[in-house]
Amino acid sequence: MVGFDPFDKLSKNCKWMSKTTRIIEVQNIPVAVSWEKADAEFISLTDIARYKNADEPKDVVKNWMRSRSTIEFLGLWEKLHNPQFKGVEFDSFMFEAGSNSFVLSPSKWIDSTNAKGIRTRSGNRGGTFAHRDIAMEFASWVSPEFKLYLLLEFQRLKEDEQKQIGWDLKRNLAAINYRIHTDAIKLNLIPPSLTKQQTSVVYASEADVLNLALFGITAKQWRDKNPGKTGNIRDYASVTQLICLSNLESLNAMLINENLSQSDRLKKLNQTAIQQMRLLTEHSSVKRLESKKQGM
Repeated sequence: MVGFDPFDKLSKNCKWMSKTTRIIEVQNIPVAVSWEKADAEFISLTDIARYKNADEPKDVVKNWMRSRSTIEFLGLWEKLHNPQFKGVEFDSFMFEAGSNSFVLSPSKWIDSTNAKGIRTRSGNRGGTFAHRDIAMEFASWVSPEFKLYLLLEFQRLKEDEQKQIGWDLKRNLAAINYRIHTDAIKLNLIPPSLTKQQTSVVYASEADVLNLALFGITAKQWRDKNPGKTGNIRDYASVTQLICLSNLESLNAMLINENLSQSDRLKKLNQTAIQQMRLLTEHSSVKRLESKKQGM
């Protein structure tokens, strides 16, 4: 979807750094949250440590890992979540932990025990990352106050993610029906041996049939009226309009298969759009979806 970001109206303390990493701001400190696997967020310990020591955050992480209680917690987490965790090496660290000479880096912990809950990265925004469970434990050690603010921003991030999933679901519904729609055009409107340019004209005109039926204007007319906006008319559609659009695309595909002329189809589609929009705007479930989208 070009030019539209449903997160624009969400928490100002969150922003994307890449497709798999997002930055949340906790007490003026940017903290990276990375999606390593489905439902497994890894939070930057290095960023959290900057709250305690902005110049040498890695030393804060190492000091935390010297503690016997930390090693015990990390070992228990790995035993619960990692079948390949090396218990013998863990026992060795437990024996040494807490002594004045004991020093343990994240990379040594990972290499020695095959730990999965902590990971290291190099390069820009690199450092030490840990599973959310471990990161919250580390944040408690750094500062209970910071941990509470981190938890708050992380919860906002999860809420934003759920809103994005809901929006994507509605957009994907329209996209699936549009595929049905364009397949019907290929079978019935596009003669063989047309150039790509010719077929694109056919698609564009059919898209405008739907635009006219639902919005009353073509895509070009909308762009001319809204020169300052990016994307297209459908990117600014309401939930009600997206639901109606999905239905119109399916109906148009059926009418194309029945070999109705474009003008006849436009009349039927417009009549259907008027009827469905009247019904949808009064439906309580759709009203709730609209209110949720407006709050995004």
